[in-house]
Amino acid sequence: MTLGAEGVIPVPDPPHASSGPDTAVDEHRLEELIIEAQTALPVELPALANRCASALGLGTALIYLVDLQQRLLIPLDETLDPLPVDRSSAGWAYRTVSPRVAEADEGLIVWTPLVDGAERLGVLEVRTASLDGARMRRTRMLGHLFAMLITSKRAYSDWLAARTRTATMRLPTEMLRAFLPPHTIGSTRCVSTAVLEPAYDVAGDAFDHSVVKNILHTMILDAMGHDLTAGLTTSVAMAAARNARRGGGDTADVVGSVDQALARWAPDHFCTGVLCRLDAETGVLRWVNCGHPPPLLIRAERVVPGALDSPPQPPIGLAGPLAPAARQVHETTLEPGDCVLLYTDGVVEARDEDGAEFGLDRFTDFIIRSNAAGERPAEVLRLLIHAILDYQRKQLRDDVTILLFEWRPQH
Repeated sequence: MTLGAEGVIPVPDPPHASSGPDTAVDEHRLEELIIEAQTALPVELPALANRCASALGLGTALIYLVDLQQRLLIPLDETLDPLPVDRSSAGWAYRTVSPRVAEADEGLIVWTPLVDGAERLGVLEVRTASLDGARMRRTRMLGHLFAMLITSKRAYSDWLAARTRTATMRLPTEMLRAFLPPHTIGSTRCVSTAVLEPAYDVAGDAFDHSVVKNILHTMILDAMGHDLTAGLTTSVAMAAARNARRGGGDTADVVGSVDQALARWAPDHFCTGVLCRLDAETGVLRWVNCGHPPPLLIRAERVVPGALDSPPQPPIGLAGPLAPAARQVHETTLEPGDCVLLYTDGVVEARDEDGAEFGLDRFTDFIIRSNAAGERPAEVLRLLIHAILDYQRKQLRDDVTILLFEWRPQH
């Protein structure tokens, strides 16, 4: 067997080989472990992973979760060190959402991505004496199982949340992050993904996305200020938008609900924002821009100038004579493969040590080149947000939030 770069063995799609006696599965034991998993505490997941691996005829298993800034893969075994996302076989599996096999002492290591829907959670390390089609399928099955377990348990586990942090989080950020959805959601027709920095010190920026049947809803917000009040403003806006969506409101109803909520519960505070509604079957996109930088449409590896521009409208939450009489909802039809980009002004206004802005051209060019290189949307934004942080020496002057969604209907 010949090794590739970094001592990694390429992994073809394994054949559907039948299991021999040496790979027999103790199904009764496996059933017991799955039942146990439903009530297991999050801190018990590492030991449970090992027992499940053994029941599947594998060796040992170890769970790694990605940190908030997607730079490190952090083991749930607290005695071990994190692995870099950008310079490890484990990181390669995470970045590409593909399994990776490497040689190890007395056997092999299979790095399997942990993915819940479209959201990348981390990787699973499985050690095995040998690898065939049956063991490879069981490794993937184990990855699917623990991705679901982690997703179901991290909503109430402070331990899992703490394991993925590498710095102390400020109170406004803690409050705001409690409202944020997963970074990536989607289906076979469309995917929406977002990033937000500074990860531990954000206050006024936020994103939201949700799928209702065949409709993708997305939103980006930028509240006035950078303190607890800004976080409260954004949190009220997100709650009002979700309340209206879940009540069956259309795009205009959602914006109107946010306007009313801020005017009532956070008077004298407002935020800019863009709300979008994409029909994933027809490609019809409807959007409202409330005092925010206009969305960008990327088509065939170029930005379509002015495609999603619209007449200016006031920010969200203005009351009294400043409140708009009615919000204008704009509409267009996307083409298959189109990407729509929402962002806050902190993205293009990031400056290097000489005062030069990161700029809109550099911003869009980075996304276009990464897409052309075949990167997945979530990986495009991970690389982009790191490039912006590096450009400003990790000292952002303003919050930076980016949301990218793409329409890829299946014909």
